[in-house]
Amino acid sequence: MEPIMNRVGEVYEPFKVHFLTKRIEKLQEDEVLIKVRASAICGSDLHIARGMHPSAPLPVTIGHEFSGDVVAIGKNVHNIGLGERVTVEPCIVCGECEACRHGDYGYCEHITFTYRNGDGAMADYVVVKSPYVYSLPDYLSYETGALIEPLAVATHAVRRADVRLGEQVLIIGAGAIGMMTAAMCRRSGAAEVIVADFSESRLEMALKVGATRVINSKKTDLEVEVMRLTEHRGVDKSFECVGRESCFNQAIMTLKRNGVATIVGIYEHPQIQFMASRLVTHEIKIQGAQGYCWDFPVAIAAAKEIPLEKFITHIFPLDRLQEALDTALDRESNSIKVIVKP
Repeated sequence: MEPIMNRVGEVYEPFKVHFLTKRIEKLQEDEVLIKVRASAICGSDLHIARGMHPSAPLPVTIGHEFSGDVVAIGKNVHNIGLGERVTVEPCIVCGECEACRHGDYGYCEHITFTYRNGDGAMADYVVVKSPYVYSLPDYLSYETGALIEPLAVATHAVRRADVRLGEQVLIIGAGAIGMMTAAMCRRSGAAEVIVADFSESRLEMALKVGATRVINSKKTDLEVEVMRLTEHRGVDKSFECVGRESCFNQAIMTLKRNGVATIVGIYEHPQIQFMASRLVTHEIKIQGAQGYCWDFPVAIAAAKEIPLEKFITHIFPLDRLQEALDTALDRESNSIKVIVKP
């Protein structure tokens, strides 16, 4: 193939982004070249923009929620064809460690993600390994196809929590991941899906995508209200989707005995305090959820019944990436998902 000059957005210092120019010359046998059509700003991109992501120190390229068209393939690529509309699972694993050999690649000893490797999707093109490329069905546009990655994150969290028919769950944080977690909990059979946040507009959106009840925790004591709603038992499962000490504590203090808290948020300040005695007195379980492992096919199938387009609040061209990032960072903008299109 002919060499291609590619723009890639990079956060080079807190709150500042510029473009790198990279030359794409030749694909390896198992690689796919994708022309990006839509790329969404993720919550982790915002942690990066603030210079506070614990696993991605600046400078770092951004963008890993995206869709596009296959424009070139390596000679050993057989799972995807030229011209196909696709989305990508943007993880990089070694394939050789014990976890990978057992198929649990989400626990790879060397796992990383494409954007941390300099291949952010706030770009014109992205080169990825073929096993992580998925065709987009007709019911997904480029824009909603870019949201399969965060939906897969929510899918992974809900599957790890083993949400079951008739359960009561609490989701703390009505960002995109929190609301998608609510949607997947409903699909998994939860009878009551309570979503808590400070933003009235986000809580209204949560009711449209899966929440059965919402709580404005700026106006109401969340722990008191959850106990009232559950007749003082607590919820079966909780999901912390913010990344703050106060929210972590709410996630464990609202659980019923033998309940499970799943921590999804990224902690800019990872050293926190919580009531350790709760682990003993209530026999609760606390677990984390990062990324995905065999969750993309589930998310793509689930997306047929989830109105992903409702999450998209802003669209910008790629050359206005700084403005797009500023909008996503601005709480007054009421943004949920900001899409960037080359």
